[in-house]
Amino acid sequence: MGLYDFTFYDLIHRNAVCYKDKPAWLEADTGAGIDFSAFKTRVDRLAAGLQKAGICCGDRIGVVGKNSLAFFSLYGAAAALGAIVVAVNWRLSENEVAFNLNDCSPKMVFADNEFGEMILKLRSQLPSVDRFVNLTDNGPLDAFDALPVDAPFSAEPVSANDGLVIIHTAAVAGRPRGALLSHANLLCASLQLNYCFNLSPDDAHLNLLPLFHVAGLFMAVCAFHAGALNVNMAKFNADQAVDLIAAHKASLLFDFSPILGSILDAGEKNKVDLSSLRAVMGLDTPEVIERYQKITGGAFYIMYGQTETSCLTTMGRYDDCPGSAGRPIPLGRVELVDETDSPVPQGQVGEITLQGPMVFKGYWNLDEDNEQTFRNGRHHTGDLGRFDEKGFLWYAGRKPEKELIKPGGENVYPAEVEKVILEHPAVAQTVVFGVPDPKWKEAIKAVCECAPGQSVTAGELIEFVGQRIARYKKPQFVEFVESLPEKDGAIDREAVKQRYGAK
Repeated sequence: MGLYDFTFYDLIHRNAVCYKDKPAWLEADTGAGIDFSAFKTRVDRLAAGLQKAGICCGDRIGVVGKNSLAFFSLYGAAAALGAIVVAVNWRLSENEVAFNLNDCSPKMVFADNEFGEMILKLRSQLPSVDRFVNLTDNGPLDAFDALPVDAPFSAEPVSANDGLVIIHTAAVAGRPRGALLSHANLLCASLQLNYCFNLSPDDAHLNLLPLFHVAGLFMAVCAFHAGALNVNMAKFNADQAVDLIAAHKASLLFDFSPILGSILDAGEKNKVDLSSLRAVMGLDTPEVIERYQKITGGAFYIMYGQTETSCLTTMGRYDDCPGSAGRPIPLGRVELVDETDSPVPQGQVGEITLQGPMVFKGYWNLDEDNEQTFRNGRHHTGDLGRFDEKGFLWYAGRKPEKELIKPGGENVYPAEVEKVILEHPAVAQTVVFGVPDPKWKEAIKAVCECAPGQSVTAGELIEFVGQRIARYKKPQFVEFVESLPEKDGAIDREAVKQRYGAK
């Protein structure tokens, strides 16, 4: 660590001094908690155990698990050593989990009991892994017998710009890309969220998004940074969530539709007071947002961001400009550019680009992609938007080559789903795109042209896809047509969407 560096582990050290015996983390399912001082002790012992097991600065540690104190502690221990956590989405299929892990060549893999058997089956496919370890006790993998190490770990010279976590994005060209985020990314995002929410040690964050997701991790760190309590849910359940909000006066959470709507429904059904919930950030419909604000008196914060921009690019209060995505973050220069990378005039649509400490370090082992993404000294998001006269950003969709569907906050690229659909012998051609959905905001639809003499039902095709990739990527709607429209010898995707865009 240099004179001017500050890492996530330094934050853990700082909070152990500032907040000591104040509760830092509470497990919703068991009621077990830990204070800031004890959390640092736990992280130090885990770091010593990892070091004893051979983990060094720059090594990768794979994690497949639901939200837990053990998972959050691994982030801290990795930070202390300069190691990098490969946070794997546990909703993925076995093949997808294997790909994401192999993409980063981890030396160790930790897994929850729930996913231990799957990891056991993948052992032979993960040649870089020296040890497969239980994230929690009594699982099918190796016990981490190096964990109870009382001797201090040997400090590594970790920089704020060193990588801390790799989060794989959706498969833009048929394969996921591992976005490498640094300590500085994490802490800059945390400070901006704290600034936005005006957090204090009196706040409590309902930690309901998964720690493999950029929003879940960064919101947990944001609350930790402020000395607030993280009330952790291993998996979201609306009835449990409203009880936790009431019991712990939870004041903050991140929302992807339909999370907030289901919380409001459960609150009304169970007659639970949700008035402590003063700040919610995320993406939802105007109806749900306004209902939340009316019931609680709290504020909803709109935003636009990506994993690659440390979750945030623009943000602001919903009431300041309903329908927009807020204004540029305090630590980011947002410009909208045309195809030549020249800025577009106010009011015109351009690609959203970002410059500043929120920009990720790059895609893991994908130099050509990084050159394209970071051309001319800015991160190119692949998203389109326009600025109004007051500086609010209005989202205008994806660039055609980076079309994206977001069912319930997850990222799904049509190309990945189309690739799987075309593996079915009955399908000759297909186009996959997003359609509006009242529950998930966006649903996946596939329009398919069958091969001559072949047939398949919508249900059979949906199940075929769900067995090969994560089930949240399977189409909710399938429509069969005699032939797909073409233009210049290729499928006319825009014509397909215009003609078959209804469910």
